[in-house]
Amino acid sequence: MDYTKIIEDLVLTLIRENGSDLHLSVDRHPAIRVASELIFLVKESVLTKDQVIGILGVLLGDKKKLDRFLENQEIDFSYDFRGEARLRGNAFYQKGFIAIALRLIPKVRTLAELKLPEVLKTFAAKKQGFFLIVGPVGQGKSTTMSSLINLINTERAEHIVTIEDPIEYLFEPAHSIIDQREVGIDTHDFASALKSVFREDVNVIMLGEMRSPETIATAVTAAETGHLVFSTLHTNNASQTIDRIVDSFPPGQQDQIRVQLAASLLGIFSQRLIPRIAGGLVPAYELLINNNAVGNLIREKRTHEIDVVIETGNESGMIDMNRSLLELVRAGEITMENAYLHSFNPKALERLL
Repeated sequence: MDYTKIIEDLVLTLIRENGSDLHLSVDRHPAIRVASELIFLVKESVLTKDQVIGILGVLLGDKKKLDRFLENQEIDFSYDFRGEARLRGNAFYQKGFIAIALRLIPKVRTLAELKLPEVLKTFAAKKQGFFLIVGPVGQGKSTTMSSLINLINTERAEHIVTIEDPIEYLFEPAHSIIDQREVGIDTHDFASALKSVFREDVNVIMLGEMRSPETIATAVTAAETGHLVFSTLHTNNASQTIDRIVDSFPPGQQDQIRVQLAASLLGIFSQRLIPRIAGGLVPAYELLINNNAVGNLIREKRTHEIDVVIETGNESGMIDMNRSLLELVRAGEITMENAYLHSFNPKALERLL
């Protein structure tokens, strides 16, 4: 059986339907996600155990990776589709059978194409500091981060190192040197790769994800010592992000990380992808910009007050999620129902009406 043709035909369907994800599992029809909705491809055959194993072999493309999956029972990977598209994948077991989830990675796009605020360009122009892009899974964090990295790449000469698991977006060097390192292939782990940048004459670091206190501490130190660091976290908003970072450390280290974070943080951008009335998805977002007032709140353990600072910080460039949602409603982009559904504070949103 031609497993390569099976997966390529399914990926072509995903691209043709403007889908974002492809799901494959034993005894089920393949399914794709389009504009947040899961759609089963009922015209495709139900997948057998042998087909899913064969497809996974094609996707991994390396017997060592397949052996590692069979040993660990889960694996992250990337798949290059004919040099035309890339997909990020995860294979895992459920009820004793293999299942595969694939996310289509679009081409690197500009902030304007992503309908993101121009103020984000100011963070790409910085020479050092720590900028975080946060939100739940599947809300476009990696896409936004790739846009900022490519903006630096096209506008100035820097040495950029990305540390990812797996590599998602492929960057074409323009004015910058870009070295992309994949955990498990080019480096043992995030922490090891991050420590190495101090000896690699690096200007800009893109950290796919911060998974441990050691990685967070090293990233903050890198920002303090003259590097511009971008990373993501699976948190909901700015105040929760700061608390998550601090709480990941033992009590005896939390005051120190607060001081470091207050000094090195540039900002936190939280985003959500919301169904458009006309079809597709559109981003709504919150932006915290670190200033003296925010730095003091972080140091003084008053992060619960940061939401108010964002709500009243429009003149200094901050963006409140509720105002972002309301602008989309007034522009006819999203429904009021979806605005309430994605609001951090629906009661505050109601007061803005």
